[in-house]
Amino acid sequence: MTRRLNPLPQIAMLCWAVVTSLPLLWAVVSSVKSDDEILNEPWSLPSTPRFDNWARAWSEANIGRYFLNSLIVVGGALLLTMLLGALVAYALARYQFRGNRLLYYTFVAAMFFPVFLALVPLFFVVQQLGLLGTYPGLILVYAAYAVPFTVFFLHAFFRTLPSELAEAAFLDGCSHAGVFFRVMLPLARPGLVAVGIFNFLGLWNQYLLPLVLNPDPDRYVLAQGLAALSVSQGYRSDWGGLFAGLTIAMLPVLVAYVAFQRHIRAGMTAGAVK
Repeated sequence: MTRRLNPLPQIAMLCWAVVTSLPLLWAVVSSVKSDDEILNEPWSLPSTPRFDNWARAWSEANIGRYFLNSLIVVGGALLLTMLLGALVAYALARYQFRGNRLLYYTFVAAMFFPVFLALVPLFFVVQQLGLLGTYPGLILVYAAYAVPFTVFFLHAFFRTLPSELAEAAFLDGCSHAGVFFRVMLPLARPGLVAVGIFNFLGLWNQYLLPLVLNPDPDRYVLAQGLAALSVSQGYRSDWGGLFAGLTIAMLPVLVAYVAFQRHIRAGMTAGAVK
């Protein structure tokens, strides 16, 4: 007896793909159009591609500087987050001690805490430390923001790793740090890649934290720079440059997801099955 397939999930996924893809495609097409074409013929293809919009956005609109600032902040925060999150998740998953569950659920609860409720005390703490409007200040805050999710994700992954390998390493004279860095961390590579991509996507698109903690225009990240560029459109018309800046901001996210989508699926499935 053959089983009839239900086409509704496939139709729903197709509709969702169209809804999410069309705005992206429209922004990319608009980035190579003139202002008149964007305003008068928004749904048509450009008569002549205007790639100078990208060059103008990169240099004149300072998108290049904002892009570099985002790379520095997100890259530093990602390295710190992965190191601290992996260490904490490994300790909570592989060692039993008093307060283990309390610490774990504290990190889980931190995932659900609204960030905007902590903005005012966070602003004064960063200001008193002398880190307001600096790269280290943003990197530390970004890392603190991303560590709870990293711990939650990697905790389940580390619990699935075989204990026999760690015991064999201890018998060979390996220290606890050596077992972590030389045995367990390489085994956890799929989970590390998956949570690293998720953290990269979230930190790259972060706007609220830098808006409050980064008042220096020379250190604006991409989200701040694009917001400032969109506000400036009220005084001069450069919609092509604005869409070019949006496209430049989207490219790293799209490239990262397309390049590592298999690792994301592998990491999520490996951490979900014991």
